[in-house]
Amino acid sequence: MIIGCPKEIKPQEFRVGLTPGAALEAVKHGHQVMVQTGAGIGAGFEDADYLAAGAQILGTAEEVFANAEMIVKVKEPQAAERARLRKGQVLFTYLHLAPDRAQTTDLLASGVTAIAYETVTDARGGLPLLAPMSEVAGRLAPQVGAWTLQKANGGRGILLGGVPGVLPGNVVVIGGGVVGTAAARVAIGMGANVTVLDRSLARLSWLDDLWQGRLITQYASAAATAESIKTADMVIGAVLVPGAAAPKLISRAQLATMRPGAVLVDVAIDQGGCFETSRATTHQDPIYEVEGIMHYCVANMPGAVARTSTLALGNATMPFMLALANKGWKQACADDAHLLAGLNTHAGHLTYAAVGAALDLPSITGAQALAQ
Repeated sequence: MIIGCPKEIKPQEFRVGLTPGAALEAVKHGHQVMVQTGAGIGAGFEDADYLAAGAQILGTAEEVFANAEMIVKVKEPQAAERARLRKGQVLFTYLHLAPDRAQTTDLLASGVTAIAYETVTDARGGLPLLAPMSEVAGRLAPQVGAWTLQKANGGRGILLGGVPGVLPGNVVVIGGGVVGTAAARVAIGMGANVTVLDRSLARLSWLDDLWQGRLITQYASAAATAESIKTADMVIGAVLVPGAAAPKLISRAQLATMRPGAVLVDVAIDQGGCFETSRATTHQDPIYEVEGIMHYCVANMPGAVARTSTLALGNATMPFMLALANKGWKQACADDAHLLAGLNTHAGHLTYAAVGAALDLPSITGAQALAQ
C-alpha cells in the first residue's frame, strides 16, 4: 500500500501523523511511504530521518494526497485537505465529527473511508488511540490553567500551590477518566486543593484509594457541580462521550456564581466543549473572557508539546496503521471489531451512530459498510 503523510496545516499544529520509526516499520512490511517535506519539523524530525527510514519525500500536499492510498494524519482534515480526498482512499486520523457538520458533509461527499482515532476501542472498553493525547492534555490542563490564573492574563492572581501562610488554589476536575486523572495528578503535584467529580462510584472509589485523602471525590450531580464551582479557582472540563458531542456541564448563567477571574479549561473542546460558553481557540490566541471568567479552550492542546505527543500517538496508532496497510481496510476491520468501531464514513455513508444523532443525519452500521 502507498501510505501518505502530509504536513499538518491546522494553526499551531506541530505534530506529525507518522514518525520516522513508524515509516520504517511500514517500509519493512513492504509498503511505500510518502511524506511531505517539512512534515516532521515541528516534532523534531528532519526529512533526512524519513529518508533514512526508506520513505520518499514529496514537495507538496497535493502530491501526497494524489498518490497515497491511505492518508495518515493527526488532526481532522481542513477544508483544503478535504477537497483532495477521494472515494477508495482511506483516511486515518482524529476526526471529532459530532460538532463539525461542515467536515462531515465534505467527507461524505468525497466518498473517503475515514477511520477516526477517537472511536477505535479496545477489549476493556477504552479508547486506545485517544488515551495518549488525553493523558497529555490532562497533564497540560493545570499547567495552562495556572498560567491563565496569573493576573496579567486576566485571572485571579492565584498561585495554585500557595505559600506558607497563604491557602492554595482550588481546582475542580469534572470527569475522572484518563484526562481527569492526569489533570488531578498534576494539580496535586502543584500543591492545589483538588476535587474530582464523576458519575461512576467505582471510579471515585479507585481515585480515593489511589490518592489516599490527597483529593476530594464527589458524585457529579448537577447540584454538586453547581456548588463546587462557586469556590473554584480553576475548573477543568474532562468529560467525554465517545464520538458524540460533549454534554454542557456549566451554563452561562452559572458563571455569575463563580469567583471573578476564575478559569475554565475545556479539554473536551474537540467534541464541542463541556461548558456552554466554550468556543475553540488556538495556541496563538488561547484565552478569552466571558462574564468575568477566563476560558482556555485550545482545540489541539497536545500540539503544544509536539514531540512528546507525536511519539506517544505514534506508539498507539502504528499497529492499527500496519493492519490497515497489510490487510486493506475492509479485511482489517472485519478481523478487528475494535478497529471497525473507528469507521466513521465510507463511500458516502455515515457509519457512526453517535455522529448521526448529533448532526441529525442517517447512518449505517460498520457491518453494513463491510458488506458493501
